[in-house]
Amino acid sequence: MRVHFIAIGGSAMHNLAIALHLKGFTVSGSDDEIFEPSYTRLNKYGLLPENIGWDSKKITDDIQAVILGMHARADNPELLEAQRKNIKIYSYPEFLFEQSKHKMRVVIGGSHGKTTITSMILHVLQIVGFKTDYMVGAQLDGFEVMVKLSESAKWMVMEGDEYLTSPIDRVPKFLHYHPNIAVISGIGWDHINVFPTFENYVHQFKLFIDCIEPEGSLIFFEDDIEVTKLAEHSAVKKLPYSIHPHHVEHGVTIIHDADTSYKLSIFGRHNMANLSAAHLVCKEMGVSDEHFYNAISSFKGASRRLELFASNGDSFIYRDFAHAPSKVKASIIALKEQFSEKKIIACLELHTFSSLSEGFINQYRNSLDAADVAIVFYDPHAVALKRLPEISFQRLREAFGREDLYLFSNKEQLISFLLNQKDLSDVYAFMSSGSFNGLDLNKLSNELGITSI
Repeated sequence: MRVHFIAIGGSAMHNLAIALHLKGFTVSGSDDEIFEPSYTRLNKYGLLPENIGWDSKKITDDIQAVILGMHARADNPELLEAQRKNIKIYSYPEFLFEQSKHKMRVVIGGSHGKTTITSMILHVLQIVGFKTDYMVGAQLDGFEVMVKLSESAKWMVMEGDEYLTSPIDRVPKFLHYHPNIAVISGIGWDHINVFPTFENYVHQFKLFIDCIEPEGSLIFFEDDIEVTKLAEHSAVKKLPYSIHPHHVEHGVTIIHDADTSYKLSIFGRHNMANLSAAHLVCKEMGVSDEHFYNAISSFKGASRRLELFASNGDSFIYRDFAHAPSKVKASIIALKEQFSEKKIIACLELHTFSSLSEGFINQYRNSLDAADVAIVFYDPHAVALKRLPEISFQRLREAFGREDLYLFSNKEQLISFLLNQKDLSDVYAFMSSGSFNGLDLNKLSNELGITSI
């Protein structure tokens, strides 16, 4: 089959392109910008476009399907040409469903934790030799690609994103997947640019539950009030979960099953909740408790999800994709519980449309309270690109509820402040879906005397 990707350079799109190439499809693509790691990975498989930019001439008559990325616009010349030629156009999630419609589908949704839960499930299944197709939102150790599609696997495990599908299909991605097993990890308002009210955002998860296949099941975090309300009104099989019982000994989190103890490489109450969700999914898929716990003990976490970046044994640097208020709060509390005797320096970049919006910023109240030193950074260029007015430093202090909040909009000033804070027993957390305006974390780690790992 010959397929063409419009916006092939996206994190999800380039992985799907590689997966289809490995499956034997003939794949081409276009984009107006391609960054790392997409550039190198596409080049490795011979899928890197010869020229950057859009060109309607690339939509040739032999193309059987076009896969449209969210990055493209509705007036994209290649999209318009594909529509003129009546070529079948799929969004990314529509094509994933097309490839998995005869399989048993597991879809992990929620405002937070979905990448980690999906990663935990895939880690366990790989260790126990359970073959499955998958799509996950982060690169995992031991996995070549973030998307795998085959003819033989009975199951498909997918991370379910509530963001919009494509420029011409403005519904949440996860509404296309129709799960046999669905997970909702929690609901915390996000994506204010497309879901302007909390009620509107919550409604998307109701629609997700409504998409569960007959005889399917819903696994949900029972400590979340909003999720529990939605579950109560659903007729599907319901499997609630909570935070897995655990304790910490000498900086190591330990869990128990029957008479056996298991030491974990991960920590934090939010990860113990994620582990419970993954356990229930694996159990529904046929994995025994013993096999699950033996396998999960070697799980080191998903990329950039409270990921240890550098350590000298006394000081630690973590990088975290956390950017929504609930994620930020959970990550800092986890670090404080894990390193109760150390100073926690939390550095949050406001990078998303929601986080930089006056109408949303109050959602961050108390999210940084567990940090000993709380820092907020934003790049004025990112604010300008989103066509948003800058929020004053004083307004940010009011929103976060901390008068001692340190605020920076200049990368060099941020670095200088961090170097002046240097101590032999600090824990640093860099939290963002961006890059702190190109901050070189390797260089900063060395300047702080903390070697990257």
